[in-house]
Amino acid sequence: MNHAELLDFLRSHKLAVEASVTSDGTPQAAVVGYAVSDDLELVFDTLESSRKFHNLSTDPRIALVIGWGDTTLQLEGLADFPLGPERDRLQEMYFATYPDGRDRLAWPGITFVRVRPRWVRYSDFAQEPAAIEEMTL
Repeated sequence: MNHAELLDFLRSHKLAVEASVTSDGTPQAAVVGYAVSDDLELVFDTLESSRKFHNLSTDPRIALVIGWGDTTLQLEGLADFPLGPERDRLQEMYFATYPDGRDRLAWPGITFVRVRPRWVRYSDFAQEPAAIEEMTL
């Protein structure tokens, strides 16, 4: 899977299961709506009161699963909370996918999480044999 194919797959979906861990190592997962940049940065919004915000503030390692059924993408990377012009750029990208995200800007404690993938595993079990590809980014 090349960069363009990976980008197409990511853009063909809008939801991911996000996984992070608490400071004592307890796993937690949530469904998030995300957008993706040409550089494969994923971005989603969350509240500063959420478990994922607290987890990722303490330990920026994150995992996501995208796609359901026969074709899925597992992704691991690092999360951060951009500010200033970087945040503005990512927000505009997010709003192109989720226009209602602008309304959430009025919510107290709303913030944006950027995920920079480091490892990806694409699986297509609709094929025989199954197609499985891993990439380090």
